[in-house]
Amino acid sequence: MRTSLKLAVTGIAAALVLTACSSGDAEPEESSTAGGGDEMMEFAEGSTMAALSEAGTITIGTKFDQPLFGLVGPDGVPEGFDVEIGKLIASKLGIAEGDIEWIETVSANREPFIEGGQVDIVVATYTINDARKEIVSFAGPYYVAGQALMVLSDNDDITSPDDLAGKNVCSVEGSTPAQYITDNYPDATLVTFAAYTDCLEPLRNGQVDVVTTDNVILAGYVADSDGEFKIAGEQFTEEPYGIGLALEDDEFRSWINDVLEEAIDDGSWLDAWNATAGEVLGDPVVPTIDRY
Repeated sequence: MRTSLKLAVTGIAAALVLTACSSGDAEPEESSTAGGGDEMMEFAEGSTMAALSEAGTITIGTKFDQPLFGLVGPDGVPEGFDVEIGKLIASKLGIAEGDIEWIETVSANREPFIEGGQVDIVVATYTINDARKEIVSFAGPYYVAGQALMVLSDNDDITSPDDLAGKNVCSVEGSTPAQYITDNYPDATLVTFAAYTDCLEPLRNGQVDVVTTDNVILAGYVADSDGEFKIAGEQFTEEPYGIGLALEDDEFRSWINDVLEEAIDDGSWLDAWNATAGEVLGDPVVPTIDRY
């Protein structure tokens, strides 16, 4: 938990002590009413939700370089499906869009940022897997993508991962796609950078033959490439995107899962998709929340 949240929780506890002292035998209250929205939010005392709502702000980590999911717009504010999911969670805490602090998280720093308290949650095309669940907790998934390949539009030599032997394959350090290539296609030469956008110019000039990451990320680059890039073949993995948060904060994780399920049921999840990634990727497959 970030220092600001610890202070907020401490303040809530102090207020309870004062209330109990001034009301004689009255029992301490078990929930906190807070939030800056039209409807006052009520959360259990001492919970992350109560602290964030009382503070009136939340720090969310997301990608800044991925079209459709997390891309910084002309106004310097990130936009995309991940960003809309972050806004949805904030709104349920009574936090307005303008009170969200957005922090850029690349693949390699997502766990350290959560562990170190630089962010409250991460919504950043963040694949849920068992290794990461040893370090952070996940809510979701809120979307299920799949790893794919992107090449120059005139390249017909690569149509599946089986064609990667002897090829220079570009991905991102610390990412699930990079690890998949290392584990399953050792005859490929893996080239890694800090961000997927760092792979685009090497692909253009022939330094690498192919870029690999999730199909939805690549689709954004293809859509923005003016016909320069294309997806080669079909996706070949499943990548469930989750919301990263502090390890063992089970109450917060369960609450976010409730928010996601409600958003799927009431249509706000689909509205967020259609306004962002859905404009290029079309109709989505609705995810099933995994309450592990």
